[in-house]
Amino acid sequence: MGNKSSFQQGMILAFSAYLLWGFLPIYWKQIDTIEAGTILAHRIIWSCVFMILLVMVSGKWRAFVHTIKHMKQDRKKIISITLASIVITLNWFLFIFAVNGGHVLQASLGYYINPILSILLGLIILKEPSTKAQIFSFILAGAAVIYLTLGYGIFPWISIFLAASFAIYGFIKKTLDLSAMFGLTLETLVMTPFALLYIWLAPQAQGFSLNPILTVENLFLIGGGIVTAIPLLLFAAGARRIPLASVGFLQYVAPTVMFFLGVFLYKESFTTHHMITFLFIWLALAIYMYSLYKQLPRKRGKKH
Repeated sequence: MGNKSSFQQGMILAFSAYLLWGFLPIYWKQIDTIEAGTILAHRIIWSCVFMILLVMVSGKWRAFVHTIKHMKQDRKKIISITLASIVITLNWFLFIFAVNGGHVLQASLGYYINPILSILLGLIILKEPSTKAQIFSFILAGAAVIYLTLGYGIFPWISIFLAASFAIYGFIKKTLDLSAMFGLTLETLVMTPFALLYIWLAPQAQGFSLNPILTVENLFLIGGGIVTAIPLLLFAAGARRIPLASVGFLQYVAPTVMFFLGVFLYKESFTTHHMITFLFIWLALAIYMYSLYKQLPRKRGKKH
């Protein structure tokens, strides 16, 4: 009974995380008059402030300091956390740029492609085994991108870079033995000096008034730290309680929400080429998910 309850809690937590990620474009659209680099700089700074406060309030400050001291002796971990910080910063920038530039559909397509790229990374670098169905899903996804490029005449570079940056980030995080809380705190801590430097030096880094009266824009910029951290923490708590296959299924909630936002709320251009591309991607994902679930009983059989 306890396991069932834990599974239900995990599903609710992880589903909530993906739902919040899916609706994130609405948040960034509120400040789309502010230049993307400035929004990104504030997102890093306020995420860092929020995460440090969270570490302190949850009584994990000593453990966090111990983690930093331990990492100082491990050059490989320092390189990994630095690379993870750079890659997630690039991903955040592209997402804000896409949303505020009217490319929510491209962002959606990117997060549909992401899991397929993650599996491909595991296949090539980690030499993880794959089924014929999974290989076929890679080919379908690749064909979808080629079709959109040739048919629509525009290479979906935002989608590809969003998918690739998040896949690389996930791959780096796999090698790092760090909790989600400590991971995000360290990543934002690494990038905060650069974010502060950007705000200080960049002439276009307007948008944050230093007068004591908080404007709506200021509140949204500060809140960027909270909307970044909360889904990540919900996901970390949920993912611990549910099987990997369930996480794999839930991760399509966010791009699906984005897809509907792009088409129906923001009325972005949705041509026949887009429709065929998305159908290819959805078919690729359906084949991939089916192959995952087909493997589950065999894995269970091995355990018993």
